[in-house]
Amino acid sequence: MKPYKKIVLAGGNGYLGTVLAKYYKDKANEIIILARKPAKAVDNIRTVVWDGKTENGWTVQLTGADMLINLCGKNVNCRYTEKNKAEIITSRVLPTELLGHAINKMANPPKLWINVTSATIYRHAEDHPQDEETGEIGYGFSIDVCNIWESVFLSSETPHTRKIALRMGIVLGRSDSVFPRLLNLVRLGMGGQQGDGQQYMAWVHEHDVARSTQWLLDHPEMEGIFNCTAPVAVKNTDMMHTIRKTYGMPFGLPAPEWLLDIGARVIGTEPELILKSRWVKPKRLLDSGFTFQFEKAEHAVHDILSVRT
Repeated sequence: MKPYKKIVLAGGNGYLGTVLAKYYKDKANEIIILARKPAKAVDNIRTVVWDGKTENGWTVQLTGADMLINLCGKNVNCRYTEKNKAEIITSRVLPTELLGHAINKMANPPKLWINVTSATIYRHAEDHPQDEETGEIGYGFSIDVCNIWESVFLSSETPHTRKIALRMGIVLGRSDSVFPRLLNLVRLGMGGQQGDGQQYMAWVHEHDVARSTQWLLDHPEMEGIFNCTAPVAVKNTDMMHTIRKTYGMPFGLPAPEWLLDIGARVIGTEPELILKSRWVKPKRLLDSGFTFQFEKAEHAVHDILSVRT
């Protein structure tokens, strides 16, 4: 008998939604993905169309759910034009508000609502890790997005639904994540440090992301803000060295900051995504007794590359 009846993944047709659906496939009777486009049902995973803006037939899918995970949001891997900034904010705020309104009116709402936010909310940190209790909030557009997003989520009235804002680090996985992009640089001989290489990466293995959501689901006393990053942060230079060594590439050309700025403009992204130092500690998860399967970057990289094709 499966331990859960229903898991709902709002905006779950992307990379992380696929990871979570696969993880819960054998643990829940039913997995519902709320997405803008229809998709063929596979086993106990089915897609229900929604627009993330209006209430209609999809709201019934939340009834009696063990857990709702909101993954909605435009990819921040773009230039911060005014148009993109507006889309980044609305693509997060509107679905969150919508889910909150729907849950508030339900007689049998989800037991737990996890809103996946971002660990980039903390300041650029090279001196010490930022945790949920003593971490300092940063400044700039990315942080403004996180603040607005979390404020909407945490202020929503859901008296019968526990809420957790899961501040996610950079998820490392086998496909459609940041890792394949870093690996491509290594393959091309350009896998050296980016910038001065001293910026920390707040990373987490995809399997530990899924495991942490189950841990939070199984512990009803937990609510509020949790960081979801591996306990051992790693500097950019060390991460790139680990990937090169594990892959078997003896060298990697570095990318100085001036070159990253040019490259970011060419490919339509922001250098901040690479150069900001994110040193984040998952204090509340660790204090609760959760153990990460992949604590160190070398273990995560070895696992991912062990099944490369």
